[in-house]
Amino acid sequence: MGGVTSNMAAKLAFFPPDPPTYGVSGPPEAAEGVVVPSQKVVLTGVPIGSEEVEARRVLTSRGNEIVVMYIRNKKAKVTFLHSHGNAADLGVMYGLFVALSNHLRVNLLAYDYSGYGRSSGKPSEENTYADIEAAYKCLVETYGVKPESIILFGQSVGTGPTLDLAARLTCVRAVILQSPLLSGLRVMYPVKHTLWFDIYKNVDKITRVRCPVLIIHGKKDDTIDCSHGKQLYELCQQKYEPLWIEDGNHCDLETYPEYLKHLENFVKAIEMMTPDFAKTEASTGTLELFEKARTSSDRSDISRKVVSFDRRERGRMSTGYRERPRHSTDGRHRMRKSVDLCENSGDGVANKPRKSIDRFMIRAVGLCNVDCLTEDPSKLKYKN
Repeated sequence: MGGVTSNMAAKLAFFPPDPPTYGVSGPPEAAEGVVVPSQKVVLTGVPIGSEEVEARRVLTSRGNEIVVMYIRNKKAKVTFLHSHGNAADLGVMYGLFVALSNHLRVNLLAYDYSGYGRSSGKPSEENTYADIEAAYKCLVETYGVKPESIILFGQSVGTGPTLDLAARLTCVRAVILQSPLLSGLRVMYPVKHTLWFDIYKNVDKITRVRCPVLIIHGKKDDTIDCSHGKQLYELCQQKYEPLWIEDGNHCDLETYPEYLKHLENFVKAIEMMTPDFAKTEASTGTLELFEKARTSSDRSDISRKVVSFDRRERGRMSTGYRERPRHSTDGRHRMRKSVDLCENSGDGVANKPRKSIDRFMIRAVGLCNVDCLTEDPSKLKYKN
C-alpha cells in the first residue's frame, strides 16, 4: 500500500522541467554488466567555462544514475550539499549556485533527483533519499570532503531528503532549511498527527538533528505557509537565529539583500565553531551512516539504527528556548491551490505553463508543491 501511495504522490508532487534545461555529453556508456559508480561528464546548454565547475554521473543504491555538479572555491572552508526545490534542475539553478559559491566562499555540490534533468529513473520520495545519499558519498569519497565540513542545504521539497539525511548523520557541520514543510500532507491540511501515508515527515525528523540549524522562510509564502518554518524552528535541538523575510514569497527569497547577508553571517559563525561530533568507526564516515533500504514512505515512524552520538548538550546559538519535541502540530493552514510555474530553459526555450491539477486527486494525496528560483544571477540583489 505504501508503494501505491508513493507512486500517486510522485505524480502529483514532483514537477521536473520538461524538457530538461541542459544536456549531458561524456564518455561512451560502459559495456553491458559493468557498473560505473562515478564518471565525469560535460553539461551542455549552461555557461560552464571554468575549471572550478565539474559534473559527474553517480550511481544510487536504487540503481538510478543522477547528475551532480561540483563548484570549487579556493577560499572555501565548508561545502554545501544543496537539494533544490521543485520545477527546477541544474540548468535552472546554475546561476544561483555560482553566485552562492562566489559570494559565500563555499564549495557547492548540487544534484538532480531521479527523473529530474538528465538523471535517470522516476521521481519519488524514496528515490530522493537514495539520491542525496549518493551525492553525499560522492562528496566524501570522490572529492575528499570531510563530513564535518559539510553543510546540508535544502529548499522546499529539498528539505525532505535534507532532513532525512541530517537525522541519520552525526558528523555534518550544519543544516540550512529554506521554505521548509512540516510534511507533505500538512501543506494542505492542519492534521494533528502524522499519518502513515504522509510523505516527507520533517516534523518527526528534525528533533533527531544534532547540529546547528538555520531556517529561512518568507512571511508571505503562499505555497508553504511560514508557520511550517516557525514550528520546525521551535523543534530544533540547536537553533541559529532564523530569517523571516517580511515580504518574501516562496520563490523569490534570494532576491532580498538580507538573504545572502544572513547566509554569510551563518557560514562565518559555523566556520568559527569547533565541531563536537561523535567518533565514527569508518574513516570516510559514509557506509555505516546509512540505514538499510526503506520499504515504504512511513519508515520515519519506525525506530532508526543510527550511529551513536554525544548526548551532551551544547550551547544554543540563539536566545530561543527549547520546547519538548512535539509529535504533531495543530497549526491551521489554509487550503492551497496548485502553483503552476514556468522556467526558461537553458537553451533559451521557455517551458509552457502547466495546467492546474485535478484538485480532487490532490486532496487524495495531500501535496501540491511547486518551487522555482531565479536562474539569472543579475537579478540577485546583495551587497558585497
